[in-house]
Amino acid sequence: MKRRSIKDSRGEATLFRVRAVVGFLLILIGLGTLVARYSYLQVQRHDEFALRSENNRVKPRAIPPARGLIFDRNGVLLADNVPAFRLEVVPEQVSDMKGMLEHIREVVPLGDDDLDAFRKQLKQNRRFDSVPLKLHLTEDEIARFAINRWRFPGVDVVPYLTRRYPYGPLFAHVVGYVGRIDADDLNHLDADRYKGTSHVGRSGLERSYEDMLHGEPGYELVEVNADGRVQRVLETHAPVPGKNLYLSIDVRVQKAATEAFQGRPGASVAIDPRNGQVLAMVSVPSFDPNLFVNGISKADYTGYMTDEDKPLLNRAMKSAYPPGSTVKPFLALGGLEYGIRRPEDTVLSTGEFCIPGQQRCYRDDTRGGDGTVNMVRAIEKSTNTYFYKLALDMGIDRLSSWMGSLGFGKKTGIDLQGEAVGILPSREWKATRSKYGWFPGETVLAGIGQGYWNVTPLQLAHAIATFAGHGTPYEPRLVMATAAVKERPVPLPNPASGPSLIHKPSEWNVVNQGMEAVITGGTAKGQFTGFPYVVAGKSGTAERFSRRSNDYDTNKNTAYLAARHRAWFMAYTPTDAPRIAVVAMLEAGAWGAQDSGPIVRKVMEAWLAAQGGAVPAKNVPESAIGVASSAPDEPEDTPVATPADMPAGPPPETPSNTAPEDGGNP
Repeated sequence: MKRRSIKDSRGEATLFRVRAVVGFLLILIGLGTLVARYSYLQVQRHDEFALRSENNRVKPRAIPPARGLIFDRNGVLLADNVPAFRLEVVPEQVSDMKGMLEHIREVVPLGDDDLDAFRKQLKQNRRFDSVPLKLHLTEDEIARFAINRWRFPGVDVVPYLTRRYPYGPLFAHVVGYVGRIDADDLNHLDADRYKGTSHVGRSGLERSYEDMLHGEPGYELVEVNADGRVQRVLETHAPVPGKNLYLSIDVRVQKAATEAFQGRPGASVAIDPRNGQVLAMVSVPSFDPNLFVNGISKADYTGYMTDEDKPLLNRAMKSAYPPGSTVKPFLALGGLEYGIRRPEDTVLSTGEFCIPGQQRCYRDDTRGGDGTVNMVRAIEKSTNTYFYKLALDMGIDRLSSWMGSLGFGKKTGIDLQGEAVGILPSREWKATRSKYGWFPGETVLAGIGQGYWNVTPLQLAHAIATFAGHGTPYEPRLVMATAAVKERPVPLPNPASGPSLIHKPSEWNVVNQGMEAVITGGTAKGQFTGFPYVVAGKSGTAERFSRRSNDYDTNKNTAYLAARHRAWFMAYTPTDAPRIAVVAMLEAGAWGAQDSGPIVRKVMEAWLAAQGGAVPAKNVPESAIGVASSAPDEPEDTPVATPADMPAGPPPETPSNTAPEDGGNP
């Protein structure tokens, strides 16, 4: 039988007391630690955690500014903002971005362009900034997403304003268009200024005046729940809308100029010689800028890029062509300014001109020549021989210096980006491109606007406007005034860019007399019959390549010549106080006056109608006009025109037996 041990009550009591003390100490340490941590969090770091908590409940949300509107000179709306809806994603609220994109395509169709743009912006934006996924949702897409909204946390439909161009192609090259902001844009745009903004100016005035049109963003503080859904708006700081632009262009003149081309590739520019304001600027063919606003489809873009007529090219300022005989009045003025010619000096035109000591001769366009001609007669008949000799006597150095002072060979300074500089023939220009020196024959060709010459329609319009303004140059301007919201337009100053280039009024009168004679009895005779004002002008027919055979003489039919010529015409009116100078250029025209002259006339007729049918003039009796008052030039508050489709059709038939009016080639 096992012996029972005696219980040690005293020892057990001691052990219990030790364990109780240790337990109590552990409890005290735990409570002390908890109190210390509580004090640290709630007292020492109270402000920090209170702010964090508030940030989880209250979030800032950017409010993009309304983009400034664009009007013509009479207040006709050319670029508008219309309500639309887009799909936006907040990346930090999406746990599986790849899965979300796969499933949401079943609800809202997404193109590859949408996904590419979204992924690029996703890399650039902060995770708590919303990123556009699809722009311009249809009503059906909005309805389908609303039903499936619960499946896509962090994705929502957001209202916004999108750009719309009511006149479509009519102002595409001038106003331009906006496009979606991509990753490349984010590298140079001010991130704070473009918060919440999805579009930026891509071309035309939309790009040139981006800083003015964009405005300043605002923001609002919103209260959100645990799911990130907005519960209420706590505070709002309104954005500052962009400024409105008022153009100097009249939509009626622009429309008339476009229709006058009848779909034939070319360009036209009209300028007010008194201040440099551009009254019309047309490039044909054009394109629909609305297609680019929310991302043009690959099919549409490919169609534009492969079109042989290049509708995306702004021919008015980005394409340069040989000017032909349109340079002759300017060359004549240079001869007077340099003292090389007097108005009464004559030259005998026999049909060809030979440089002394050389066997090669250069031809007049008229067989047998024009006989003895002075300066006025030479401009009227566009006599090549007169200007061959004048160019040689002037020399290429003085010729290029004088023509350069009129704006050739450099940018005009118009308020659009991407202007071409063209080519002004000179020794310096050739030295950078050829190891050979300058030859006298090249000077001869420069005297009739051929050879190395290349000018843009804008440059020629700027030059003739400078001449029409009695030599005072103004940089061409499209925007004549700006206005903040609910404020009156503020005119933008455009002072003369230099003193007058003409030192004697008599010299201007001589050249003007020659250009008037072009209209009344010269190469453009009959083109302005019945027009109520005296018009001065000059035609130019520049060949694309030199004649190398008699094929030119035996095939003088309209189709053949039109395939070889650039047809120019420039004019201004009224000649006693010019208020409009117009240039028109057809890429394929038989003769300058015959093909481009009617375009210039239609532009002038539309301009005259826009003035109310009359302008102050000294050389036209008021009874011949029939209207005693003119319309104001300042922009009005109310639009005066509505969008209209532009009819297009085949070019008119031209008589094939028409005699050439200027030519101008060796």
